[in-house]
Amino acid sequence: MFRRTFWFGTGVAAGVWATTKVNRKLRQLTPESLAATAANKALETGQRLKDRAVGFALDVRDNMAQREDELQEALGIQDDALPAPRRLTAIEYTPNTNRTNPKYIESPMHSYNRNEDH
Repeated sequence: MFRRTFWFGTGVAAGVWATTKVNRKLRQLTPESLAATAANKALETGQRLKDRAVGFALDVRDNMAQREDELQEALGIQDDALPAPRRLTAIEYTPNTNRTNPKYIESPMHSYNRNEDH
């Protein structure tokens, strides 16, 4: 009799354990749970890619500055000997309150008319 009780208890425990496992797996396979899991994995992957891209950009910037210094040293160029970068303003700023007619500044270097070459 003791033997039957033991096996009956073991069977009940195995049934409860199996039912719990199956119910847990079924909850994981619902559409809402699958969508949440996919979204979490996509966010993690995006974060990893962003971190790698930022690290790569910083490495490129550091190496670019280092190479530029090497080239300037090899060519004997000083930082103060370089001209300031040229910047053209697209619209002349006038502090007047009459802002209906902005004056556009023509570029003195060349025209952007592509038909001139033909």
